Order: sequence, then structure tokens, then C-alpha cells
Amino acid sequence: MEPALIGTRLASAAISPLLKKLLVSDGPGAGLTGGNRAVRLSSLVSFRGEKRTLTEKDVRKLAAALVDRSAGGPGETPFPTDEAEAVTHTLGTTLLALGDLDMDDVQAVRLGHRDLARRLRTAAPRPDGLSTDSVLYLESMTEWACLHLLEFFTQRSTFVARSLVEQTRGQAELIAKIDEVIRRTPRADGQDASFERRYLAHLAKKHGRLTIYGIDLHDSPDRWPLDVAYLSLETTEAGPIDGGAGPGDHGADPADPLHPQERHPAVTRADLALARHDKVLLRGAAGAGKTTLVQWLTTSAAAEKPADGMGYLHGRIPFVLPLRALTRHGERLPAPDRFLPAAGCPLTPPDGWADRVLSAGRGLVLVDGIDEIPEAERGRARDWLRGLLDTYEDNRWLVTSRPTAVRDDWLAPEGFAELALSPMSSAEVTTFVRRWHRAAGPEAEPYEQPLLDALRSAEHVAQLATNPLMCGLVCALHRDRRGFLPRGRKALYEAALSMLLSRRDRERDMGAPSGLVLDEAPQIQLIQRLAYWLTLNGRLQMDRAHAESVIAEAVPAVMEASGHPPGAVFTHLLHRSGLLREPTADTIDFVHRTFQDYLAAKALVDHWDIGVLVRHAADDQWEDVIRMAVGHARPRECAEILRELLAAADRAPDRRTRLRLVLLAATALEHATEVPPKVREEVLARTAVVIPPRNPDEARELAAVGRLVLGLLPGPEGLSDGEAQMVVTAATHVASEAAIPYLARFVGHPALLVRSQLVWGWSRFDAEQYAEKIIARLDPDGLAYTVASDEQAAALTRPGLRPEYLDIREGVTERGIALLVPLLPGVRRLHAAGVVAGRAMLGALAALRLPQMAMLDVEVGPVDPPFARIAEAFPHLHTLMLNAPPGTRWDVTPLAPLHRLRHLYVPVGTEVTGIEHLPPGIRIL
Repeated sequence: MEPALIGTRLASAAISPLLKKLLVSDGPGAGLTGGNRAVRLSSLVSFRGEKRTLTEKDVRKLAAALVDRSAGGPGETPFPTDEAEAVTHTLGTTLLALGDLDMDDVQAVRLGHRDLARRLRTAAPRPDGLSTDSVLYLESMTEWACLHLLEFFTQRSTFVARSLVEQTRGQAELIAKIDEVIRRTPRADGQDASFERRYLAHLAKKHGRLTIYGIDLHDSPDRWPLDVAYLSLETTEAGPIDGGAGPGDHGADPADPLHPQERHPAVTRADLALARHDKVLLRGAAGAGKTTLVQWLTTSAAAEKPADGMGYLHGRIPFVLPLRALTRHGERLPAPDRFLPAAGCPLTPPDGWADRVLSAGRGLVLVDGIDEIPEAERGRARDWLRGLLDTYEDNRWLVTSRPTAVRDDWLAPEGFAELALSPMSSAEVTTFVRRWHRAAGPEAEPYEQPLLDALRSAEHVAQLATNPLMCGLVCALHRDRRGFLPRGRKALYEAALSMLLSRRDRERDMGAPSGLVLDEAPQIQLIQRLAYWLTLNGRLQMDRAHAESVIAEAVPAVMEASGHPPGAVFTHLLHRSGLLREPTADTIDFVHRTFQDYLAAKALVDHWDIGVLVRHAADDQWEDVIRMAVGHARPRECAEILRELLAAADRAPDRRTRLRLVLLAATALEHATEVPPKVREEVLARTAVVIPPRNPDEARELAAVGRLVLGLLPGPEGLSDGEAQMVVTAATHVASEAAIPYLARFVGHPALLVRSQLVWGWSRFDAEQYAEKIIARLDPDGLAYTVASDEQAAALTRPGLRPEYLDIREGVTERGIALLVPLLPGVRRLHAAGVVAGRAMLGALAALRLPQMAMLDVEVGPVDPPFARIAEAFPHLHTLMLNAPPGTRWDVTPLAPLHRLRHLYVPVGTEVTGIEHLPPGIRIL
């Protein structure tokens, strides 16, 4: 029944006196002198507060009078007579909800009577069991009552005065917002905008190309466009399983029956980490891609048209701060006005420009390499960061480090999320190999597929290709050696040095451009002196003048170089070796930290400085140096280093240091050429003492030992659920197909956390083999099947597998989505990460109706989600989670038909309208 129809039955003279009783009398003025400047509706109703004149019973009598008068006229009754009591009760409850609305009278009038009525119905319990006629009557009656109530509000003596005040305040707020926009906009009069265009162009050029090791042979370019070369890796957060929160990074709600008490790692694209967190501490091993990520974020912010998903950085001004360059002379870390010159930028900004950018919250501060400064200086670096954050917190901050350089929660008090770069999955390795060969040119094409086959079938090859640096070296050596690869990490490094030192110019037919011809051995002897000095002094860069003096001192002892001027020898090594570079005109460093560590280890073994190695055993900067020293050492020397490491572990003051030293000795075994059996047994026996690991961090450290640890891991018999989870976590991180038989022993384990970890480890192994031995044999009850590649999607479609929960990650393309579509009618919970997978999945769902689907979690990007289609396809949806960049605007009104919807997750910074149309009781999170 329309309000107009009720009006024919119930004249204003009859209804006004009744409704006016709901409100208190008013006084003059604008209400500015009271304790509460806004006249809240709760203070206007007569049935709330200490001086109330009506009780709840009185309001219900008033509702009964309204129903009686409106239903007592001529013609048909507006609702079934046997529902009169229920209708009266519901109307009374709706009127009582007027005191629960969080708004004032001006806001209520601004809403209008229909929207106010809608808010009232949302605030009141939903009528249960009433006929359609009764529901329509109540909707109309509520609107008619609201129309009269708003009329009373506008007649109050204070309303006009308060409206003028609100209008004045609104104008003041608008002016303040415009002022803030102006403040955040570069000042044209100060030439900020002009400078920023030059600065961003400089950054795009400086960081827009990437060196891929090994493609600098023949006529291939030695640097590759970053937008072609960049491979987006994944990060995981610290947490209960393998580190992390639940799917979609929303976390699990214990009260939500659709969230079992499992918790998967919160995985996100590394380059989108700053879209989810304002401040990130990113950990990653050498060669994992930390610096490349810094380059990518820099160029994405500088780009006029950002790459897919990177639009959240548009308008941000990057400050790239490599700590190794900022502290090479022990200088104080720079204030913002010194950021650019300290980082080697040749441009001079307008006075105060950096302060204006950071004060406006437009900065993207990228602090690269906490691990690349001495441990004694890291506390000072944190104090420097804290000082910047105290003044300029409202920016985006990324700090990178090797995994063990700083303790857990090192920056947690400052609000930093701690993420770790994940090892490359098999799908990511395949993508990298294909891109590398495409960049290397037509001559490399015949080697692409044989290398991919070797990565799948040859375990020793797959164990090496775990990060972008190692993948690049493997690709380069495979091509350089016509399809043959060295076995082992030490042999790989030796081959890489040979390729860079002695073959580079020869392959390019360059003769002797520097006037010198030095063989591989003397070049290594000289360059390792630089590596030794840098490592011993905890540095990654050194002054060019000091480097020249180190080489000049060494040249007389190197026969092949002794007949040449030391300056010419240094110039030759700098420009022709392929191992050194000049980050600035007066500094040199190694092209990658790994080469410095390798050559420093060789120098230490050549000089037999075992005391130096042992004294630095607990220093994270020396971990790789010590492992490589074991690889360089002869059997007796190797045994001595390992025994000294175990002795240092015995002297360690705490369990964490003791565990670290024992596992350092165990991981060094992988590098050793020959180890006396007694020493090997002693190291493994000591390693077994720390099994099972106590937490995911210990599990990952244990996995670094390699396949040797598989023979030490127990179970599943005799293990608690928590212990089983930790040993499975360790085994899934062992980069060897030999882990599959061990993991297969756990497929019948009843604990969901154990089964979840088995699924999570799938991406680290051959998709088909792992699916056959592990995935197909797991109990699916409550289990999320994580699919990270098209190969996994194909394997999941094998007969008999009917997952109820699919967790689709970014590596799955539209082809993989198409393979998974036949499984969807049985899926109750669906998560699709990444814009590509999210849009592809929503597109695939367009032709389906899935009433069994209770939870949907997809990433939709900046476009409007197809809410109407979602409501049609998933009529019984209980939980909806949508991810999009901050600043997105959504109207969720089309979700109104989803009467079972109880949880709606929206991204932080998303503006949502239409919430009042959603089912009552829904939680917006």
C-alpha cells in the first residue's frame, strides 16, 4: 500500500497528534551552547533519556492506534486480520528504533522520508512470517510516519538555525579539503611540478633496465628493459602455518562457520605488498629479487601509465635509498633534503621540496639493504628510520633485508608488516627461463626446451634454480656450454666466473680493448683481494682510490700482471671482468653480493684464516661466506671448519644462536667436496637434536640443510599434530623430489593443519607427480585446495577429486580457470587472488548458477564488481570478500537480494554506498 493510499484512510489531523507524542518539545536557538552540539535523534524522542514521557509500552499503544485508524476505513483491509497483532508489534518495534539511529535532525531531513524509513526498517528486527501484504503495509506505514516526523523536525525553532550552522560547517570542511588537495599538489610557483617531471624521468631511465646475468654474450644486450624482464614473485607473512593469515588476507573469523580453524600463509604479489600495507619489512635471500623489486616499484611510480595492478603508486614520488651507498664512509644517514645527493642523483631539487612531498604523504621511501651495512650500524639505521617516521609517517615505506640480518619484529613497533620473498615456484622458474631465452635472441632458442626438461627431470639442476640470480646463471651456463650444466653450487659459481672472466671478450671478438690480456686465474687472485677487504670490513662498496691501492699492493705478487702498471690492471678488472661496477664515479662494488661472498671465501681459505671465519660465525653477513669456504676447503680444512662451528654452537648463549650455528654447519655440508665420515655423522647427529622444529621459522631453517634432512625427520608415528605440522613444513621446503615419498607418509593424517601444509607445498614440486602421490590421496574435509599454476589446475581435474574449497592463486591464467570450471558446482568456498584470476573467474561464472556457493573471495581491480551478477549466480552466499586498490568506490545495493549474506569484506580505503539496502545484521569488515 502506497503512502498516498494510507493518506486516504488516515488524515494528517488524525495521525499528527499521535506521532508528535514521539518527540520532545523544543527550545529556541541553534543548540550550540549545550554539551552536544548536534541534536541527535535519540535526544529528540520522548521515550529515551532521564526525562522521557513515554515508555516502550506507550509507544506500542501508539502504534496500535495508528494501525487501528489506518485499517478501520472503508474498503478492503490492507493486511490479513489474523496478522493484526504481529503487524502492530512490528510497527511499534520500528518506531522504537528511531532512538537507535546515529544521526541528527538535519541529517534525517537531508535523507528524506523514504531513506529514513529504510534506515528504520534496517535498525529494527526483520518481520518474520508475515504475508506480503503485511510487509508492504508496514513499509508504507513507516514511510508515512517518517514523512510527518520530518515535517515536525523542520518546524522546530532550532532547525533553521542549526541548518545554517551545518551549512557553514560544511562549507568550512569543503574549503579545508580543497586546501589539503592544494597542499598535496606540487607547487607550480615553486617549480616543484617541473622538477618532479625531470626527476621521475631520471628514475625511469636509471632504474628502467635490468642486468640479467649471462645474456651479455655475442650480440645480446647486457641490460634488459625492466617492464619486459620483471617477474612478479610472491611474498608470505609470518604466521601459524608457513607464516601467514587466511585466504584473501582477511584472516579467519572464529565466529564464522565458513572459516575452519586452519590458517594459510597470507600470500600476495611482492609488488602489491605496499597496496595492502603502508609499511613493509621485506626479507629475502641473496639473489631473491629484493633490489629488482625496488627498481620495479620505482619505475611503476614514475610511469605515466602504470602496469596492471600498480596504479596505487600513481602520484607517489620514489626515494631510492641503498644503505650500502649511504654509509660507505660511516656518514650519518641523510635527512630528506639530502636524500637525492646521498643516493647519487645528479638533479638539484627546489629548496624544501623533499619535505613538502613527504609532509603531503606523497612519498614512496625504498630503503634497500639493511643487511648490507655492518651489524653494529643497524641500530643507528633503525633510529634514523624512527626519526623519519615520527615526522613523515603518512607515506609508503619499504625496507629490505636478508632473512637473518635483523631479529623478528625488528620494526614491528613502528607498524611494519614483515613479509618474506618466497622461493620461485616451478611455474615462475618456467616463466623466467622462457623470458631469458627470448631476451637472449634467436641463437638461444634451441636451448630453451632442453633446459626446461632438465629442470623437471634433473634434480641437481632444479635445486640450483631457486631465485632469479641462480636461474639467470643456469640459463647462461646451459647456453654457453651447449646444453651441459655443472653439478653443484660451487661448480656453478666457478663456471659462471669462467664465463664472465675469460670468455666474455673472446665470445664478442673484442681482442684486448684495454691493452691487457689476463687469464682467469690471475684475475681471480686480484679481485678476491677486494672481496676479502669488503667482507672483513662489513661493506659492499669501497672508494675507488682505496680499491686501486689494494690492487696495486697485490699486482707485484701476481706474475702475469706484474709487468703492467697497477692502474692499467685495475682499469682492466673494473671494465672487462664483468664482476665489478662503478655505482658512482668514486666508488666500486661487485655486480652481485653472491660473487663477493664466493671470492671472499676463497681468499679466506687460501690464507687459511679459519679464526676469522669462526669469529664471524654468528654474523648473518658471513653465513654464505662460511658455506662457500667449506666448498673451497680441502677435506682436512673442511673438517676443521665444521668442528669449529659445532664448538661455537656449544658456547652459544641461547637456543636461537645455537640452532643457527648447528644448521649453518649442516647446510655447509651441501657445499663440501669431501667430508670425513665421522665429521659428517657428528654434524647430522647434532642436527637431529633440534628435530622436530618448534615453529615455522625453525622448520624453514632446517629445510635449508637440503635433502640430507629428510633422513632425520621423524613420523608420522609418535608425533603430536603440532610436531607433524612442523616436520611437514620443513619437508615441503626441501627443494628435492626426494621429499615426496616422505610427505606421502602423512597423506592419511587427520589434522587439517597438516593436510593444509601438504597442499601448500604443492607448488614447490612437479605438479603431476605431487598430485598423484599426495593431493589425490588427501581427505578433502575442510581442506582448501590451493592452485597456483595451470599445471596444477589440470592435475586437479583428475577423476575422483571434488574439492569443496578452491583457493586460486595469481599464477593461474584464463586457460587454467577454464579447466577448473567443471569443478565449480561442487565448490562451496572460492578464493581467486589477483586481478587476472579474479576477472577470469567472474567471467567463467557468468553462465553458471551456483546455489551451493557460500563464500566468494575475488580480486576485481579498480573496476566495479558485477554485484548484480554475483547476487544472481550465488543466491545463498554467506560471505563475500572483494579486493581492490584503495580509493575504489562501490555501490553494493545490487547485493540486497542476498538474504543469507552475513559477512561483507571490503578493502581498506574503499568508499561503499548502499549498505542500508543490505540484509539486517550483516557485518561490514
